[in-house]
Amino acid sequence: MATTSFGFVTIVICFISLSPFPLLGAAASPDPGFSLDLIHRDSPLSPLYNPNHTDFDRLRNAFSRSISRVNVFKTKAVDINSFQNDLVPNGGEYFMKMSIGTPLVEVIVIADTGSDLTWVQCLPCDPCYRQKYPLFDPSRSSSYRHMLCGSRFCNALDVSEQACAMDTNICEYHYSYGDKSYTNGNLATEKFTIGSTSSRPVHLSPIVFGCGTGNGGTFDELGSGIVGLGGGALSLVSQLSSIIKGKFSYCLVPLSEQSNVTSKIKFGTDSVISGLHVVSTPLVSKHPDTYYYVTLEAVSVGNKRLPYTNGLLNGNVEEGNVIIDSGTTLTFLDSEFFTELERVLEETVKAERVSDPRGLFSVCFRSAGDIDLPVIAVHFTDADVKLQPLNTFVEADEDLLCFTMISSNQIGIFGNLAQMDFLVGYDLEKRTVSFKPTDCTKH
Repeated sequence: MATTSFGFVTIVICFISLSPFPLLGAAASPDPGFSLDLIHRDSPLSPLYNPNHTDFDRLRNAFSRSISRVNVFKTKAVDINSFQNDLVPNGGEYFMKMSIGTPLVEVIVIADTGSDLTWVQCLPCDPCYRQKYPLFDPSRSSSYRHMLCGSRFCNALDVSEQACAMDTNICEYHYSYGDKSYTNGNLATEKFTIGSTSSRPVHLSPIVFGCGTGNGGTFDELGSGIVGLGGGALSLVSQLSSIIKGKFSYCLVPLSEQSNVTSKIKFGTDSVISGLHVVSTPLVSKHPDTYYYVTLEAVSVGNKRLPYTNGLLNGNVEEGNVIIDSGTTLTFLDSEFFTELERVLEETVKAERVSDPRGLFSVCFRSAGDIDLPVIAVHFTDADVKLQPLNTFVEADEDLLCFTMISSNQIGIFGNLAQMDFLVGYDLEKRTVSFKPTDCTKH
């Protein structure tokens, strides 16, 4: 049992400092690495920081974005081909600050492990959603190149997502997201740069991206588009795979520390996780290949182990029944399983069970005074990840302590609250994801 204080995390990514790797591209060393700072969306360091919001306001907003995001996933009863294109949370959980083109134009884009295609708003744009940064004008960039129909990356788009301009043979893309947001435009290549010219920039080889000339929906005006960090062929991670060897990792600092220190995301050599207490679980290949699927076998509350009943087939747990997603705040579990988990929690936590007056959380306790809370372990295949109370409970209101896992009839999602103070590493060559308990303030 452990006693702790509580926080929650919703993250904005801004690229602040870089490791001294001058170039990523054909002439780069075989396996360079680079690291970047992450700034919490609601941190005073964030451009989105609203001093009028309370911690409770920020938590409720993060919860609402989680619901919006998870609703994009379809139940397994739905034909897999009816999946919506990628995921976009309302306003985005993470942002990247980078530059594009020659000469450089600074843009801020949503960074999303649940998306593949990288795209930005481009001129001429009709319609465009409002953004604070200038729109990218490809006609003024000497490094911009259209992608032609029939090319490998054009064909990487689903048939429903691509079209061919009859007069120019330019590959066009058409994306509609689960929250009714959309982007349409031309597939192209362009130079991307991380960091300004005064901070030893990292230059990325020409990246295939979408130059969006028709965009709308729920995108935040701070953002100029999306950087896809998923597992599909069009994602930034996949395009840089030969350079970074398919490796990236991040370490999310607890909310209570965000004012003093930033989280980190690393690519390539810098991202390798090693040492004691590292556990790894296989990534499961499923359609769509954008998402990072793992197999959840059981959840333990203290010493009580509960088999995960989602997708039981002849007594065997279905492989790939959970998606690890840094863009979802909460963790979503199968509703039938969650009923049993809820019962065990109520028996274990020695505090008064109360209802959430706003009806958002299903398991809450009155938090007057310290409460001893159990360590909750999630048992992935070959990897037991022990979650501390800061990963599994939040103070959702005054004297109201709520469990950050909730029930869902859709596919399970392992959210970013559960990943705080863990070094989480993805190796797309070995097809594994690894966890290491880490003080992320010192990482």
